[in-house]
Amino acid sequence: MRSYIEQRAMLARMEAARAETERHLAIVERQIAARAERMTVTSQAKSRQSRHRRSNSMWTTADERIYQENLAAIRFERRSEIEALARKLARQTGAIAAFRVRHRINEPEREAVS
Repeated sequence: MRSYIEQRAMLARMEAARAETERHLAIVERQIAARAERMTVTSQAKSRQSRHRRSNSMWTTADERIYQENLAAIRFERRSEIEALARKLARQTGAIAAFRVRHRINEPEREAVS
């Protein structure tokens, strides 16, 4: 039988691992969005190079469509990584919920406000 302190420490480690997985998933999503935007801007610059000056950059509906297509393509390329992280996050969330039920810990311990 674990003491209350050991249970809280174990729960804190589990929650920290889940938070790390959430951060990793967010990083992957940001990387995908940034790459799609770079690809769109690059294609936009190539197609408009002779017509506009560099400072005259406008994001049109066609550019948005290209961006969304690039975003979908990159997400498709990295789908296995995204799905693996999503499954891991679901497992961690379930494990934390089961741990809370098993050890009767209903809510996270509140941080002391100074």
